[in-house]
Amino acid sequence: MSTASLEPSRTDRAKAAGKLVLAWVALLWALEVVDHATGHSLDAYGITPREPGELADVVPASFLHFGFDHLASNTVPLLVFGFLAALGGVRRFLAVAALIIVADGVGVWLISPPGSITAGASGLVFGLFGYLLVRGFVDRRPLDIGVGLLVGAIWGSSILLGLSPANTGVSWQGHLIGLVAGVAAAFMFRRRRPTATTA
Repeated sequence: MSTASLEPSRTDRAKAAGKLVLAWVALLWALEVVDHATGHSLDAYGITPREPGELADVVPASFLHFGFDHLASNTVPLLVFGFLAALGGVRRFLAVAALIIVADGVGVWLISPPGSITAGASGLVFGLFGYLLVRGFVDRRPLDIGVGLLVGAIWGSSILLGLSPANTGVSWQGHLIGLVAGVAAAFMFRRRRPTATTA
């Protein structure tokens, strides 16, 4: 007699990943509509560095943006990276995203320049990029290695530009911390190889 763990089919995984990421992005757009309609009242939930009370904004800040152009620039990579990451399992994706968001928010709070206010999903975007880039090597899965290399080839130059301190008007600190957190998440949430027992 043999037993093995049962996993959802690829189709089921793709449907779940697609629904999750679409709902996530829809929430970001809904929040920006509310922000616009209320005279940008939600911008106050961005992160102002090294003020103890601002630690409460570490998570909310990753769901808010400074205008529709800002949100639009994050939408496509978040849809692509989020979907590819969530194909590995929704629970795993949520754990990875939570780690990136919290680590990135705390890092921004610690090292961003005085007087700045930081918000946006770009820290998560950079984190998911880093996660996808190394996940396949960590899990030793050839398909995921190929996905990571493809993502790197397509978006690598944009990611490098976003990490440059010369790129004013964006939080390169948040981008860098998000990227590092994503790489760390690939190791922390590495996939355990399924085991089968026989009797």
